[in-house]
Order: sequence, then structure tokens, then C-alpha cells
Amino acid sequence: MSNIPVELKYSKEHEWVRVEGDRVVVGITDYAQDSLGEIVYVELPPVGEHYKADEEIATVESVKSASPIFNPVAGVVAEVNEELDGSPELINEDSYENYLYILSDVDLNEIDQLLDSDGYAQYIATLD
Repeated sequence: MSNIPVELKYSKEHEWVRVEGDRVVVGITDYAQDSLGEIVYVELPPVGEHYKADEEIATVESVKSASPIFNPVAGVVAEVNEELDGSPELINEDSYENYLYILSDVDLNEIDQLLDSDGYAQYIATLD
């Protein structure tokens, strides 16, 4: 069973969201990094750009494949995790500690549309 922290929200595209004040931290789930395998490259979004919910925002490449990352909630990219530039494997080590990017100007109501940890656990159980 994947590690699914209860304090986070989840998308069906395997992104997690953590609210920090008026900003939202976004990363990929343990299930996603495990499915991808060894991550070798991460293409992060440009800071200052606005993305809609469900819009493709980044790419994570593993030795197996490249996977698009879909933005779980609309917002402006306030910051990206620059440590991933030189060390994309950090996501494999701890996908919840090593986020992809942080959004500002987020409609916090959109977060309520995401899955809680139980809902996400039930969802991924249907995939295997």
C-alpha cells in the first residue's frame, strides 16, 4: 500500500496538494513515483505563469517513461523546487517532502473538489 498522508488532498492524476496559508504546495504522490520508477528529469513550470486546474504544467521523466503533471487547482506559479534540477531522484526518496512547485492566487474552494486520503486510497485500489 502506498504512503498517503491524511493532511493532504489528492487528484486522480496522482498529484498531492498541501495548503500553507494562501499558498498551495504541489507534488506527486508516492503511488505515482513508485509507478514511474527511477526519476531522471523534472521539467518544472515557469514562475509567474498562471495555470488552470487540470492544465498540463510540468513533466516528470523516469527511465521507463515521461509523464505529464496536471495542475490540480488553478493558480500562479510562485516558486519551483530548484533542488530537483540537479537531483530529480529526490522525488523517489520522499515524494511528499520534495514538492514540485508552489502556487499563489489559488481559489481555495477548488481544493474541496480534490480527494481526501481515504478517497485517494480507494481510488488507487481500483487501479491495481
